[in-house]
Amino acid sequence: MTELASLPPLTAIDVVRGVSRLLLRWGVAPMAEVPIGCGRRADIMGIDAAGRLTIIEIKVSLADLRGDRKWPDYLAHCDRFYWAVPAGFGLSPFDSDDLAPDRTGLLIADRFDAEEVRPAPWQPLGTPLAPARRKAETLAFARRAAHRALGFVDPEAGRMAID
Repeated sequence: MTELASLPPLTAIDVVRGVSRLLLRWGVAPMAEVPIGCGRRADIMGIDAAGRLTIIEIKVSLADLRGDRKWPDYLAHCDRFYWAVPAGFGLSPFDSDDLAPDRTGLLIADRFDAEEVRPAPWQPLGTPLAPARRKAETLAFARRAAHRALGFVDPEAGRMAID
């Protein structure tokens, strides 16, 4: 058996790590597990220097992908949307009209990096985010990032709830 064959399968956290490295190279500051205004939680959300928001939805199994009915809710909370899957994941489902290939990008990742297979168009719903929604999402992102950073220097304070 080769060493490669003995590696454990890639998990969502592996994909988060690889995608985050790609986003950093693109000038996008990523954060994992980000609650957004519709009550959902983005697997990864990132913000660039222009204030544009990117959401990435990670899928590590075909069953998870097929069962996901919530992903369209994310489109109204970002300027672009990507699917991200581990290396070796079959890509044909992402060409289906159900997954809106004209409005979504596609990334493949491993534990160390990611690559863009299909670019995500900016403003997946065809119009920019409403200014009030952009402000709310950006402020929530910044507050959550500050709260998480505080948790590194004061874990007790980091466990306190924020609004």
